Amino acid sequence: MEIDDLTPAEQRVWRAFPRGEAVDFRTGDEDAAAGADWGPERVLRASVLKALLVSAPRQDGEVAALRVAGARITGPLDLAHAVVDPPVRLSHCFFTDPPGLYGTQLRRLSLRGSVLPAVDLGGARVDGSVVLRECRVRGRVQLSGAHISGGLFLERAELTAQDDSEPVLKLQRAVVEDDLSAPQLRARGEVRLNGVVVSGSVNLTGARLTRPGQVALDAQTLDVTGDVLLRNAQVDGWVGLRGARVAGRLDLSYARLSNPGDAVLRAPGAVLGQLWLRRSAPPDGTLNLRRAQVEHLFLEPEAVPDRVLLDGLVYTSLTPREPAARRLPLLERDGDGYVPHAYEQLSAAYRRIGDDQAARLVQLAKQRRHRATLAWYGRLWGHVQDATVGYGFRPLRAAGWLLSLLAVGSVVFAAHHPRALKPSEAPDFDPVFYTLDLLLPVISFGQEPAFAPEGGYQTLAYVLVLAGWVLVTTVAAGVSRTISRQ
Repeated sequence: MEIDDLTPAEQRVWRAFPRGEAVDFRTGDEDAAAGADWGPERVLRASVLKALLVSAPRQDGEVAALRVAGARITGPLDLAHAVVDPPVRLSHCFFTDPPGLYGTQLRRLSLRGSVLPAVDLGGARVDGSVVLRECRVRGRVQLSGAHISGGLFLERAELTAQDDSEPVLKLQRAVVEDDLSAPQLRARGEVRLNGVVVSGSVNLTGARLTRPGQVALDAQTLDVTGDVLLRNAQVDGWVGLRGARVAGRLDLSYARLSNPGDAVLRAPGAVLGQLWLRRSAPPDGTLNLRRAQVEHLFLEPEAVPDRVLLDGLVYTSLTPREPAARRLPLLERDGDGYVPHAYEQLSAAYRRIGDDQAARLVQLAKQRRHRATLAWYGRLWGHVQDATVGYGFRPLRAAGWLLSLLAVGSVVFAAHHPRALKPSEAPDFDPVFYTLDLLLPVISFGQEPAFAPEGGYQTLAYVLVLAGWVLVTTVAAGVSRTISRQ
């Protein structure tokens, strides 16, 4: 393309390119959305920009770069599979056609503040960063298979899907060697991060992701070296983190998650350094953490939804420190019903911080929840164990029952001595030890076989023998259960 074929606006850009100088067509604080009405003095043909990037001559001693602001770029900027050495910055521009950058090799790309129909960077290789800050895209942003050596920046970008069957932001199997930074992102459609590898952090603080009743953020098998921040985010739809690996923390503090009648967070099998769910209203939907592994779980009771799925969840530490009575209702909301593993995890967390009393309360609650799953005779036996010794976790209760029965029997038999079977051989009658002989089936003081009560006193003796067997058996069962856990 000859220089004589260029318009005045294009000549400015052509002359500035070899020296890397910026060309700004803006006259003030303008909105790029009005770019369709900009006159010819601000119009650049995409074919001219392609020629600059691919074949324009360079100037010795200068670093060429395409730096343009406030232009209307007409036609498709087709650089598919091209090798573009100069950095490209087309900020606050209005594109009439989507730039085609599939498989392109770039040094750096910035489209900050621009308005575009779509962006295709699938399979691209970028040595530096990709900047889409404040962009407004009316179609799909495609970065599947891209490899970005720097960061990917989407702060305050607005992405709107024209076809809800396709993701509005697609980074499937992409590699980002720095941060994926998108605070205050506005996405009306699916954001897909399946299989993405991020060496830094994923920052979606203050983002608004909207796809009611469907997946809003799909990040299955996401691999992040740093954190995933959804602080103060608003998600209308569900977040999928199945099999994701986050070395840092998944932070949902102050977030508002809504997917009524279905899961709002699906993270089965995820491996997380930390999970923070705090300072927020309970999500409107189910929290699915089945088989997830969390090193540190920061979970405030007030931030837990009405339904959770915790079967197989493993965590090492749990904060903030709360009494067991505040944590147990969470386990009772499990949609899988009675999940023994969930009680064992909570009990272990209390034992690790030395709160044995809370751990015992959790184990007691576990036995009571398990009792509801048994047949009637199992439930009856469970009630007996609970009332007598609290399933072995309240042994002093059994001592109280034994002392009460001992007192009753001693007073009654002291007032009405039973008849001696062999008066010449019988020992002196002692009402206390006689009652102990009745209550303790494995110990004999020689009183019970030597005397035979009659009438109602004989009935009392039978009651004491039966009560003694029940108490001793339940104490033994409870002690053995406690010892086995130690």
